[in-house]
This record gives sequence, structure tokens and C-alpha cells, in this order.
Amino acid sequence: MADSVRSKLLHGVAWNFTEKILVKAVSFVISIILARLLAPSDYGLTGMLAVFLSVSSVFIEGGLAKALIQRQDCQDIDYSTAFVTNVSMSLVIYAVLFFAAPLIADFYDEPLLVSLTRAMALTIVLGSFNIVQRAKLMANVDFKSLAQINVLSIIVTGAIGITMAYLGYGVWALVGQAIGSTLFLIFIFPFYSKWKPSLRFSKESFSRLFGFGSKLMITGVYSVIFNNIATICIGKAYKSQQLGYYTRASQFPDLISFTVNDVLGTVTFPVLSELQNDKDRLVAVYRKSLLATALVIFPVMVLCALLAYPLVLILLTEKWVPCVVLMQWLCLARIFTPLSALNMNILNAVGRSDLFMKLDFSKAPLTIIILAITIPISVEAIVIGSFVDSFLCFFINAYLPGRMFGYGAWQQLKDWKYIILSILLMSVAVYLFMLVVQNVWLQLFIGGTIGIVVYSACCYFFKVIDDDMLRLLRIKR
Repeated sequence: MADSVRSKLLHGVAWNFTEKILVKAVSFVISIILARLLAPSDYGLTGMLAVFLSVSSVFIEGGLAKALIQRQDCQDIDYSTAFVTNVSMSLVIYAVLFFAAPLIADFYDEPLLVSLTRAMALTIVLGSFNIVQRAKLMANVDFKSLAQINVLSIIVTGAIGITMAYLGYGVWALVGQAIGSTLFLIFIFPFYSKWKPSLRFSKESFSRLFGFGSKLMITGVYSVIFNNIATICIGKAYKSQQLGYYTRASQFPDLISFTVNDVLGTVTFPVLSELQNDKDRLVAVYRKSLLATALVIFPVMVLCALLAYPLVLILLTEKWVPCVVLMQWLCLARIFTPLSALNMNILNAVGRSDLFMKLDFSKAPLTIIILAITIPISVEAIVIGSFVDSFLCFFINAYLPGRMFGYGAWQQLKDWKYIILSILLMSVAVYLFMLVVQNVWLQLFIGGTIGIVVYSACCYFFKVIDDDMLRLLRIKR
């Protein structure tokens, strides 16, 4: 059984990692091309709609997808019930957004948002058709199929966005790319999923799934709002161009942080759920996942912050230079995103979505206070506040797992002490190099190489993997 779980975990991680790397790599190239063709204000306009679309998506899913993954005895009627619920909710939400579009445009004082909102909201309806099929593949840890689906999707829809941008459609290129993505997924999912949608609905099944999923839905809505509240404030107070800089600045840190989070979070949730009745093995996988995440996320995010200026200048051109400082602080803030997510993930895996919800809500006052202080100052102050908020929330997120499983924030930091020391030494080496060398190409490539070499050498010297990672791998199962 232990070998079976380990094999499933490693196979899932391998395929999920392959998919994320391919998708993110292609997406990264596409986004760079689009950033050169489009203006900061174009990204600002779509950024203004992000929170409304994200909240709507959470309402539509209602936490049912995770409920399907978490439950070990799902029947076909459960999948059908979730499908009918998702599609029905998407139609209701689309109607709400359609009629609310003028209000959204008035709020931001951007008339173009009326038509943009109504067009982008179509992605919600189209996307609802694939939620259950995706959840079923995830529950079966079939990340090979998901990898092929997502890679094909990003290539096709990326071509649509670039073509429209090149032809001068401006912000509508981003809209076309989003709609094209959902349409393509509707077409391709049936070729991979063995489950076909039906219109059967069971009140009993809905109650069972919603009992678990409702808490995740409430928490998800809350999380989306608070994760995007800075976007709302910047769009309202500083208009579309500043929001465009903020949106673009978040591209690199989000690309890295959320990729790591997606890979480990997507794979570990079904595996941890399977181990929910075996505490020793559950904690072993949990600790191993956190250490592996820290080993990757710390050096990559810090190095990205150090090399932000040459990275932006070379890839995005001078028109995007104002986003460098924003990007640096967001890199530091996003270090804690996948670590916090894993700490929260284990609560859902053992069926305690109620604790997940309460813990998430407990962070609201902190976020509100920090935003209230920083919003009137500047966009730079807002992203610095985001770093402070993210750092403090890491300790909050690790509190309950620490109480339940004996592995809280301080125990985690103790496991990571040599990783953190290696990062500090790497940072000094890269910073000194960049003081001496002014050429941005040399700063990016040689500076990046120096950072990787110094970090790797320090990890080897401190025996980070030998003493820490292998020790966790050998925890009694």
C-alpha cells in the first residue's frame, strides 16, 4: 500500500510538473509577445474584471469539484448532480454580470468595461461544462491526460491572442484568447474523459457534496476578494495604466509561485485525502511536500527579485520599467503562497473544511488594516504591505496544522534553516556582482548563473538534501 501511494504521488507529480512547465513556458512566451504588442492600459482593463470573474467562478463551482475529489465513494449520480449545478449556476451568474456591467464600468469610470464584462463573462458559462470532467481526472490522479489537454489549449489559444493583438485589436486580443480557451476545452475534454455529462440531479447527492463544498465556496469567495482587493483599489484609485503595471509586475512572481503551488497542491490533495486515516504517513507526506516546496520556491523567487530590472528591460522593453519595484516586492510576497497553501491544504484533505474556512476568515482584519494604511500612499506601498501580509499569514496558516499534527511554523522554519542561510549567501553574491557589472544582459545571465551555483553549492555544503530531505523520506510509514 505504501509503495502504491508513493508511486501514485511520484507519477502524479511527474506528469503535473511536466504539464505546468510546458504550459507556463508556452504561456510565458505568449505573454511576452502580447506585452510587446499591447499597452499597459489594456492589461489594466482586464485586470479590473479579474475579481468579478474569479468570484463568479468560485460561486459556480461551489466547492463541489473538491468535494468530488475528497470523497472516496463518489457515484455517477454525484458527478451528474455537480455538473447540473455548475451549469445552472453559470447561467445565473452570467445574467447578473450582464446587467451589472454598467455599474462595474461606472465604478472604475471606464465605459469600455460594459462590453468587456459581457464578453469576458461568457468564459464562466463555457468553463462550467468542464469542471466535473477535470475533477474526475484529478480524483483518478490522471495528470497525464490533464497535461495533454492544457498544453494543447495554451498553444491554440495563445495563437489566437497573438494574431488578434498583431492585427490591432488591443484589449480584445486578451478577451479573444480567454473565450477561445474555454471553447477549445469544451471540444477536447470528451476525448480524454471517460465520463459523459448527463442531466440527472439528486437532492441527496447535492446535500452530501454541498455539505463539504459550501465551506470551501465561502472560503474561496473570501480568498478571491481579498487576494484581488489590491487590484480593485489600484484600479479605482490609480486608474488603468497603474493597474497595468501592477498586473504585469505580478506576472513573473505569480508564474513561479502559482506553478509550484499548482503542481504540489493539485497532486498532494488527493494523495493526502487518501491518507487521511493514517496520521503518521499523512504527516510524512505533508512535511516532505513542504520541504521540497521551500527548497525550490525560496531561491527562485529571491533570484527573480534580484534580477527584476534586467529581466523587465530585456523581455518587456523600457515602457514596462515602472513595474520593476512592484515586481521585486511581489516576488518576496509570493514566496509564502505555496507554503501557506500546503498548510491549509491538509485541513481539507482530512475533511476539516470548517477549520479551513475559520482560519481563512481570521486573516481578514490583518489584510484590511494593511490596505487601509497603504492605499492612500502609493502603489509601491500597497505591494510592500502585501509582503508584510503574506509573511504574517504564513504563521497564521500554519497554526492549526501545528496544533493538529505537531508541525507548525517554527518546526517548519527549523527544517528550512540551511535553505534560508543558503539564500542569504546567494543574495550577497548576486548583489555584489550587479554592483560591479552594469550590462543588463550580463546581469541577467551571468548573475543568474552565479546565484544558482552559489545556492547549489551552499545546499551541498550544508547537506540540505542529505540531512533533511532524505530524513523525511525515511520517516516511518
